[in-house]
Amino acid sequence: MSTRSTVQTADGSPRPSRPASPAGPTRVTRMTEAVRDLAEDCTMVSGDLLLSADRAATPNTELLQHLITLRSLTNEAIAAVVVRQRAQGKPLADLAPIAELTADCLRKKFDPLSVESSLATRRRPKPAQAAHDTAAATGALILYRPSQRLACALTRMKNGSGRRQRELAERMAVDESYVSRMLSGQRAPSWRHVKVICDACGIDPELMKPLWEADANVQPSNSDDPVRYLQTYLRALHYAFGSPAPETITQHSISPDDLHHALNGPGVPDWPVIHRLALALQSLPNIARPLWRRARSAAEEDTTTPS
Repeated sequence: MSTRSTVQTADGSPRPSRPASPAGPTRVTRMTEAVRDLAEDCTMVSGDLLLSADRAATPNTELLQHLITLRSLTNEAIAAVVVRQRAQGKPLADLAPIAELTADCLRKKFDPLSVESSLATRRRPKPAQAAHDTAAATGALILYRPSQRLACALTRMKNGSGRRQRELAERMAVDESYVSRMLSGQRAPSWRHVKVICDACGIDPELMKPLWEADANVQPSNSDDPVRYLQTYLRALHYAFGSPAPETITQHSISPDDLHHALNGPGVPDWPVIHRLALALQSLPNIARPLWRRARSAAEEDTTTPS
């Protein structure tokens, strides 16, 4: 049975305090969507922070700016979670020990109307955009996160097929703005939506699966053939990069034979080849590293197992 705090009446006898009016389900929906958006923004900014931290020449001001942005996003997400808890009619005492604040402090600090107003007017951080020609002009090595590689691949599909954004939205039964955010990398698509886009554009969904799984941070689905999975992942990166001519890739100390070997086999090249190829395709090498380890182990087992 739930307990209520009490106050004193005029004659000194205890009287239950007036319970708060229950919030409608619409507020729960709004807060849930806000937390989801903030989580996406945190992921994006964290990726930018990781790329900045990987460069020794990155100024401390840039690193601090990423960290301040993350702190602000985290605070906004905490506020949305507290308001969501209240809108669901659940006690703030459940959140108090986690937040290291009292329930009364949470209630006063995160007023639902103020939080909703702040979330409605906040500006979402923009993902880092860098065109190939910009990278070439500056000489900087620009690497894209898995979400950006997937978004590039999906956008290339749409543009190459001539499908309109509205048509894809109708096939997915979502709003057109939702598709726009997916194609820009601002919203993580579900695998079902990726398949819809692939089917509509005439592209084999299996080509996109390693990119989607890298973005979703899930275990590779094709565990029976790690060598093929690595090759598919690299071919997907190649596709997302615009399927450049071999001479564009071989400028990065990769021979034509190494390029063909990495994308098509047989076997698995040494890690330096995969590392240079990932960089040439403007992808984070640390995503390919565990895939290469699995593929290399599987290839070595095949050569040592007697027929």
